[in-house]
Amino acid sequence: MYSLRIALAACAVSAALAAQAPNALTGQEKREGFVLLFNGKDLSGWDGQPGNWWVSDGAIVGSTEKQPLKHNSFLVYKEQYADFALKFDIKLRNGNSGMQFRSTRLPDWVVTGYQIDASEAGEKSAWGNLYDEKGKGRGLMRTPDEGWLKGKSLVRVGDWNQFELVAQGRRVSIKLNGVETINQEVEKTNAGVLAIQVHMGPPMEVQVRNIKLKVLK
Repeated sequence: MYSLRIALAACAVSAALAAQAPNALTGQEKREGFVLLFNGKDLSGWDGQPGNWWVSDGAIVGSTEKQPLKHNSFLVYKEQYADFALKFDIKLRNGNSGMQFRSTRLPDWVVTGYQIDASEAGEKSAWGNLYDEKGKGRGLMRTPDEGWLKGKSLVRVGDWNQFELVAQGRRVSIKLNGVETINQEVEKTNAGVLAIQVHMGPPMEVQVRNIKLKVLK
């Protein structure tokens, strides 16, 4: 029965992704108070290392193909948020990426803090994990692969996947393609930046679109 619920949830998200116009709010999302953080045309409001980030076909593209990295680098959003709901679609060609939240920006497009993790590494992948960049790493979760064990059957490899995050007080929950992979308390509750990651190492590429946020009171 649980497997059936997972399959139905994943199918519903897949249908929604296919039907919805990219980078546009639905009527329901507008009524709920969501706003778009990416306009689908350019990187207005975002800041990252030139050469690693651009917009193509309505998606933010992060790549290390032409500009290798000596350390992980991030495309950082201009505003900071503490309690909020966040939705975004992500397509990972290969490698390791993710979306930072409640994070601290350092020089040279470096970010430290919490991350919704996404990586293609076979059985060591991280889709659905909660990660602490330059902190506890996977040790932030109850087990090092807690989110991945729930998320591995949900991932559409090489295609669009949807993440949903709710961060309110100490409680953080993550959904991958409509199924919850993480629900736990965390230590950091102060406002911080959102940021998309490109990872050092072999050339990799990630795409992100439909970045929607609702501030929670």
